[in-house]
Amino acid sequence: MKRRFGLVSILLSGLCLLFGASSSWAADYPNRPIKWIVPYPPAGTTDVLARIVAQALSERLGQQVIVENKPGGGNNIGTEFVVNAPPDGYTMLLVNPANGINATLYKKLNYNFIRDITAVAGIVRTPNVMVVTNSLPVKNVSEFIAYCKANPTKVNMASSGSGTSVHLSGELFKYMTGCQMAHIPYKGAGPALTDLIAGQVHVLFDNLPSSVPHIKSGRIRALAVTSKNREPSMPDTPTVGDTVTGYEATAWFGVGMPRGVPREAVDRINQEINRILADPKMRERLADLGGLPIPGTPEDFGKTIVSETEKWGKAVTASGATAE
Repeated sequence: MKRRFGLVSILLSGLCLLFGASSSWAADYPNRPIKWIVPYPPAGTTDVLARIVAQALSERLGQQVIVENKPGGGNNIGTEFVVNAPPDGYTMLLVNPANGINATLYKKLNYNFIRDITAVAGIVRTPNVMVVTNSLPVKNVSEFIAYCKANPTKVNMASSGSGTSVHLSGELFKYMTGCQMAHIPYKGAGPALTDLIAGQVHVLFDNLPSSVPHIKSGRIRALAVTSKNREPSMPDTPTVGDTVTGYEATAWFGVGMPRGVPREAVDRINQEINRILADPKMRERLADLGGLPIPGTPEDFGKTIVSETEKWGKAVTASGATAE
Protein backbone atom coordinates (compact mmCIF):
# COMPACT_ATOMS: atom_id res chain seq x y z
CA MET A 1 0.00 0.00 0.00
CA LYS A 2 2.80 2.39 0.93
CA ARG A 3 4.57 1.54 -2.34
CA ARG A 4 1.39 2.26 -4.36
CA PHE A 5 0.91 5.54 -2.52
CA GLY A 6 4.50 6.44 -3.26
CA LEU A 7 4.04 5.76 -6.99
CA VAL A 8 0.87 7.84 -7.07
CA SER A 9 2.68 10.68 -5.31
CA ILE A 10 5.51 10.54 -7.83
CA LEU A 11 3.01 10.52 -10.73
CA LEU A 12 1.10 13.48 -9.34
CA SER A 13 4.31 15.37 -8.71
CA GLY A 14 5.36 14.73 -12.30
CA LEU A 15 2.04 15.93 -13.63
CA CYS A 16 2.26 19.07 -11.53
CA LEU A 17 5.72 19.75 -12.93
CA LEU A 18 4.45 19.06 -16.48
CA PHE A 19 1.43 21.33 -16.21
CA GLY A 20 3.47 23.93 -14.38
CA ALA A 21 6.06 23.95 -17.17
CA SER A 22 3.31 24.04 -19.79
CA SER A 23 1.62 26.95 -18.05
CA SER A 24 4.92 28.77 -17.74
CA TRP A 25 5.72 28.13 -21.44
CA ALA A 26 2.32 29.43 -22.51
CA ALA A 27 2.66 32.58 -20.39
CA ASP A 28 6.09 33.26 -21.91
CA TYR A 29 5.12 32.58 -25.56
CA PRO A 30 6.33 34.12 -27.75
CA ASN A 31 9.61 35.33 -26.28
CA ARG A 32 11.43 35.80 -29.59
CA PRO A 33 10.53 36.68 -33.21
CA ILE A 34 8.31 34.34 -35.23
CA LYS A 35 9.18 33.47 -38.82
CA TRP A 36 6.22 33.41 -41.24
CA ILE A 37 7.03 31.56 -44.46
CA VAL A 38 5.32 32.74 -47.64
CA PRO A 39 5.95 30.11 -50.36
CA TYR A 40 5.89 32.70 -53.16
CA PRO A 41 7.92 35.77 -54.21
CA PRO A 42 7.10 39.28 -52.95
CA ALA A 43 4.15 41.25 -54.40
CA GLY A 44 1.68 38.37 -54.83
CA THR A 45 -1.52 37.90 -52.83
CA THR A 46 0.03 35.56 -50.26
CA ASP A 47 2.83 38.06 -49.64
CA VAL A 48 0.50 41.09 -49.48
CA LEU A 49 -1.84 39.39 -47.00
CA ALA A 50 0.97 38.05 -44.83
CA ARG A 51 2.61 41.47 -44.51
CA ILE A 52 -0.67 43.19 -43.63
CA VAL A 53 -1.51 40.64 -40.93
CA ALA A 54 2.10 40.27 -39.72
CA GLN A 55 2.26 43.94 -38.80
CA ALA A 56 -0.88 43.72 -36.69
CA LEU A 57 0.15 40.37 -35.20
CA SER A 58 3.57 41.76 -34.21
CA GLU A 59 1.86 44.57 -32.31
CA ARG A 60 -0.46 42.19 -30.47
CA LEU A 61 2.22 39.64 -29.58
CA GLY A 62 4.91 42.13 -28.61
CA GLN A 63 7.34 40.22 -30.83
CA GLN A 64 8.22 40.66 -34.48
CA VAL A 65 6.49 38.38 -36.97
CA ILE A 66 8.97 38.30 -39.85
CA VAL A 67 7.68 37.44 -43.32
CA GLU A 68 10.19 35.35 -45.27
CA ASN A 69 9.61 34.48 -48.93
CA LYS A 70 10.60 30.97 -50.02
CA PRO A 71 9.25 30.59 -53.57
CA GLY A 72 9.55 27.72 -56.00
CA GLY A 73 8.32 24.22 -56.64
CA GLY A 74 4.73 25.34 -57.07
CA ASN A 75 4.53 26.32 -53.36
CA ASN A 76 6.20 23.10 -52.20
CA ILE A 77 9.64 24.48 -51.25
CA GLY A 78 8.28 26.86 -48.65
CA THR A 79 5.74 24.34 -47.39
CA GLU A 80 8.37 21.62 -46.96
CA PHE A 81 10.59 24.06 -45.09
CA VAL A 82 7.83 24.54 -42.51
CA VAL A 83 7.03 20.82 -42.37
CA ASN A 84 10.67 20.17 -41.42
CA ALA A 85 10.99 23.13 -39.02
CA PRO A 86 11.10 22.54 -35.25
CA PRO A 87 7.52 22.36 -33.90
CA ASP A 88 8.18 25.05 -31.33
CA GLY A 89 5.67 27.73 -32.36
CA TYR A 90 8.25 29.97 -34.01
CA THR A 91 7.74 28.97 -37.67
CA MET A 92 4.43 29.54 -39.46
CA LEU A 93 3.21 28.90 -43.02
CA LEU A 94 0.92 31.11 -45.10
CA VAL A 95 -1.51 28.35 -46.09
CA ASN A 96 -3.18 28.82 -49.48
CA PRO A 97 -5.16 26.85 -52.09
CA ALA A 98 -2.00 25.39 -53.67
CA ASN A 99 -1.48 23.33 -50.52
CA GLY A 100 -4.77 21.55 -51.13
CA ILE A 101 -4.29 21.36 -54.89
CA ASN A 102 -0.77 19.93 -54.74
CA ALA A 103 -1.94 16.92 -52.74
CA THR A 104 -3.43 15.60 -55.99
CA LEU A 105 -1.39 17.46 -58.60
CA TYR A 106 2.01 16.15 -57.46
CA LYS A 107 2.39 12.39 -57.45
CA LYS A 108 5.53 12.46 -55.30
CA LEU A 109 5.67 14.86 -52.36
CA ASN A 110 7.98 14.53 -49.39
CA TYR A 111 5.13 15.30 -47.01
CA ASN A 112 1.40 14.87 -46.48
CA PHE A 113 0.02 18.36 -45.99
CA ILE A 114 -3.06 17.45 -43.94
CA ARG A 115 -0.99 15.18 -41.70
CA ASP A 116 2.18 17.27 -41.40
CA ILE A 117 0.83 20.82 -41.01
CA THR A 118 -1.27 21.85 -38.02
CA ALA A 119 -4.17 24.15 -38.90
CA VAL A 120 -3.97 27.32 -36.79
CA ALA A 121 -6.29 30.04 -38.14
CA GLY A 122 -8.18 31.10 -41.24
CA ILE A 123 -7.59 34.62 -42.54
CA VAL A 124 -9.64 35.39 -45.67
CA ARG A 125 -11.40 34.08 -48.74
CA THR A 126 -10.97 36.05 -51.94
CA PRO A 127 -12.29 35.75 -55.48
CA ASN A 128 -9.86 35.53 -58.34
CA VAL A 129 -10.09 38.14 -61.05
CA MET A 130 -9.74 37.64 -64.78
CA VAL A 131 -7.34 40.35 -65.93
CA VAL A 132 -5.89 40.97 -69.39
CA THR A 133 -3.06 43.02 -70.79
CA ASN A 134 -4.22 46.40 -72.09
CA SER A 135 -3.11 45.64 -75.65
CA LEU A 136 -5.59 42.76 -75.97
CA PRO A 137 -8.57 44.04 -78.03
CA VAL A 138 -11.33 42.79 -75.69
CA LYS A 139 -13.51 44.58 -73.14
CA ASN A 140 -15.51 41.71 -71.62
CA VAL A 141 -15.64 37.92 -71.22
CA SER A 142 -17.75 37.37 -74.34
CA GLU A 143 -15.29 39.30 -76.48
CA PHE A 144 -12.40 37.40 -74.91
CA ILE A 145 -13.97 34.02 -75.74
CA ALA A 146 -14.61 35.16 -79.32
CA TYR A 147 -11.01 36.40 -79.64
CA CYS A 148 -9.64 33.10 -78.31
CA LYS A 149 -11.66 31.05 -80.76
CA ALA A 150 -10.67 33.30 -83.66
CA ASN A 151 -6.99 33.07 -82.62
CA PRO A 152 -6.63 29.55 -81.18
CA THR A 153 -2.82 29.49 -81.06
CA LYS A 154 -2.10 33.07 -80.02
CA VAL A 155 -3.39 33.51 -76.47
CA ASN A 156 -1.06 32.86 -73.53
CA MET A 157 -2.45 32.36 -70.02
CA ALA A 158 -0.11 33.23 -67.15
CA SER A 159 -0.38 31.74 -63.67
CA SER A 160 1.39 32.02 -60.33
CA GLY A 161 2.56 28.41 -60.75
CA SER A 162 1.33 25.03 -61.90
CA GLY A 163 -1.46 23.74 -59.71
CA THR A 164 -2.27 27.02 -57.99
CA SER A 165 -5.86 28.22 -57.77
CA VAL A 166 -4.82 30.86 -60.30
CA HIS A 167 -3.80 28.11 -62.74
CA LEU A 168 -6.83 25.90 -62.15
CA SER A 169 -9.25 28.83 -62.37
CA GLY A 170 -7.90 29.30 -65.88
CA GLU A 171 -8.07 25.59 -66.65
CA LEU A 172 -11.70 25.55 -65.51
CA PHE A 173 -12.40 28.49 -67.83
CA LYS A 174 -10.75 26.67 -70.74
CA TYR A 175 -12.76 23.52 -70.02
CA MET A 176 -16.09 25.34 -69.77
CA THR A 177 -15.61 27.64 -72.79
CA GLY A 178 -13.53 25.59 -75.21
CA CYS A 179 -10.91 28.35 -75.34
CA GLN A 180 -7.39 27.26 -76.28
CA MET A 181 -4.74 29.05 -74.22
CA ALA A 182 -1.11 28.11 -73.68
CA HIS A 183 -0.30 27.94 -69.97
CA ILE A 184 2.75 29.95 -68.86
CA PRO A 185 3.54 29.20 -65.17
CA TYR A 186 5.53 31.71 -63.09
CA LYS A 187 7.06 31.48 -59.62
CA GLY A 188 4.34 33.61 -58.07
CA ALA A 189 1.83 36.28 -59.03
CA GLY A 190 4.36 39.12 -58.85
CA PRO A 191 6.42 38.01 -61.89
CA ALA A 192 3.26 37.00 -63.76
CA LEU A 193 1.76 40.47 -63.25
CA THR A 194 4.98 42.13 -64.40
CA ASP A 195 4.82 40.29 -67.72
CA LEU A 196 1.06 40.85 -68.05
CA ILE A 197 1.57 44.60 -67.65
CA ALA A 198 4.37 44.45 -70.23
CA GLY A 199 2.18 42.55 -72.68
CA GLN A 200 4.34 39.41 -72.66
CA VAL A 201 1.29 37.32 -71.69
CA HIS A 202 -2.38 37.98 -72.35
CA VAL A 203 -4.55 36.83 -69.43
CA LEU A 204 -4.25 35.93 -65.75
CA PHE A 205 -6.87 34.59 -63.33
CA ASP A 206 -5.16 36.22 -60.37
CA ASN A 207 -6.07 36.31 -56.68
CA LEU A 208 -7.77 39.68 -56.37
CA PRO A 209 -5.55 41.38 -53.72
CA SER A 210 -2.37 41.36 -55.82
CA SER A 211 -4.13 42.68 -58.95
CA VAL A 212 -6.22 45.44 -57.34
CA PRO A 213 -3.50 48.15 -57.38
CA HIS A 214 -2.74 47.51 -61.05
CA ILE A 215 -6.43 47.49 -61.98
CA LYS A 216 -6.98 50.79 -60.17
CA SER A 217 -3.94 52.36 -61.84
CA GLY A 218 -5.14 51.25 -65.28
CA ARG A 219 -2.06 49.13 -66.01
CA ILE A 220 -4.22 46.04 -66.63
CA ARG A 221 -7.91 45.53 -67.41
CA ALA A 222 -10.32 43.49 -65.25
CA LEU A 223 -12.90 41.56 -67.26
CA ALA A 224 -14.64 39.66 -64.44
CA VAL A 225 -14.33 38.16 -60.97
CA THR A 226 -14.50 34.40 -60.45
CA SER A 227 -16.85 34.34 -57.45
CA LYS A 228 -20.53 33.47 -57.68
CA ASN A 229 -21.58 37.03 -56.82
CA ARG A 230 -20.08 40.40 -57.71
CA GLU A 231 -17.25 41.63 -55.51
CA PRO A 232 -18.42 44.56 -53.30
CA SER A 233 -15.11 46.39 -53.74
CA MET A 234 -15.57 46.21 -57.56
CA PRO A 235 -19.34 46.47 -58.02
CA ASP A 236 -19.11 47.40 -61.71
CA THR A 237 -17.08 44.30 -62.58
CA PRO A 238 -19.27 41.35 -63.65
CA THR A 239 -18.67 37.72 -62.70
CA VAL A 240 -17.35 35.15 -65.14
CA GLY A 241 -20.54 33.24 -64.37
CA ASP A 242 -22.61 36.05 -65.88
CA THR A 243 -21.29 34.84 -69.24
CA VAL A 244 -20.15 31.27 -68.53
CA THR A 245 -23.04 29.66 -66.65
CA GLY A 246 -21.98 27.74 -63.55
CA TYR A 247 -18.42 29.04 -63.39
CA GLU A 248 -17.12 29.79 -59.86
CA ALA A 249 -13.67 29.70 -58.18
CA THR A 250 -12.39 31.34 -54.97
CA ALA A 251 -9.15 31.29 -52.99
CA TRP A 252 -8.60 30.94 -49.23
CA PHE A 253 -5.69 31.77 -46.93
CA GLY A 254 -4.66 31.07 -43.35
CA VAL A 255 -1.93 30.06 -40.93
CA GLY A 256 -0.36 26.65 -40.35
CA MET A 257 2.47 25.33 -38.16
CA PRO A 258 4.51 22.10 -38.14
CA ARG A 259 2.88 18.94 -36.78
CA GLY A 260 3.51 18.52 -33.07
CA VAL A 261 3.53 22.23 -32.23
CA PRO A 262 2.31 22.93 -28.66
CA ARG A 263 -1.43 23.54 -28.48
CA GLU A 264 -0.72 26.67 -26.43
CA ALA A 265 1.06 28.22 -29.42
CA VAL A 266 -1.78 27.28 -31.76
CA ASP A 267 -4.39 28.78 -29.44
CA ARG A 268 -2.43 32.00 -28.87
CA ILE A 269 -1.93 32.69 -32.57
CA ASN A 270 -5.52 31.70 -33.34
CA GLN A 271 -6.90 34.06 -30.70
CA GLU A 272 -4.79 36.97 -31.90
CA ILE A 273 -5.65 36.38 -35.57
CA ASN A 274 -9.36 36.34 -34.69
CA ARG A 275 -8.99 39.59 -32.76
CA ILE A 276 -7.17 41.17 -35.69
CA LEU A 277 -9.93 40.07 -38.08
CA ALA A 278 -12.57 41.56 -35.77
CA ASP A 279 -10.97 45.01 -35.97
CA PRO A 280 -13.13 47.28 -38.19
CA LYS A 281 -10.10 48.99 -39.75
CA MET A 282 -8.53 45.65 -40.65
CA ARG A 283 -11.80 44.36 -42.09
CA GLU A 284 -12.06 47.51 -44.20
CA ARG A 285 -8.48 47.10 -45.40
CA LEU A 286 -9.05 43.46 -46.32
CA ALA A 287 -12.36 44.32 -48.01
CA ASP A 288 -10.54 46.82 -50.21
CA LEU A 289 -8.46 43.87 -51.42
CA GLY A 290 -11.53 41.70 -51.95
CA GLY A 291 -10.90 39.65 -48.81
CA LEU A 292 -13.75 38.21 -46.70
CA PRO A 293 -12.46 37.32 -43.19
CA ILE A 294 -12.88 33.69 -42.12
CA PRO A 295 -12.32 33.70 -38.33
CA GLY A 296 -12.87 30.57 -36.27
CA THR A 297 -11.18 27.84 -34.27
CA PRO A 298 -8.16 25.83 -35.44
CA GLU A 299 -10.58 22.96 -36.00
CA ASP A 300 -12.74 25.15 -38.24
CA PHE A 301 -9.75 25.99 -40.42
CA GLY A 302 -8.71 22.32 -40.45
CA LYS A 303 -12.13 21.41 -41.88
CA THR A 304 -11.71 24.10 -44.54
CA ILE A 305 -8.35 22.62 -45.56
CA VAL A 306 -9.81 19.11 -45.83
CA SER A 307 -12.90 20.18 -47.82
CA GLU A 308 -10.90 22.41 -50.18
CA THR A 309 -8.33 19.66 -50.74
CA GLU A 310 -11.14 17.31 -51.76
CA LYS A 311 -12.78 19.92 -54.02
CA TRP A 312 -9.63 20.95 -55.86
CA GLY A 313 -8.51 17.33 -56.06
CA LYS A 314 -11.54 16.63 -58.19
CA ALA A 315 -10.75 19.67 -60.37
CA VAL A 316 -7.15 18.50 -60.85
CA THR A 317 -8.30 15.00 -61.80
CA ALA A 318 -10.88 16.36 -64.25
CA SER A 319 -8.32 18.68 -65.88
CA GLY A 320 -5.76 15.90 -66.28
CA ALA A 321 -3.07 18.21 -64.90
CA THR A 322 0.02 16.67 -63.29
CA ALA A 323 3.34 17.98 -62.04
CA GLU A 324 6.66 16.48 -61.00
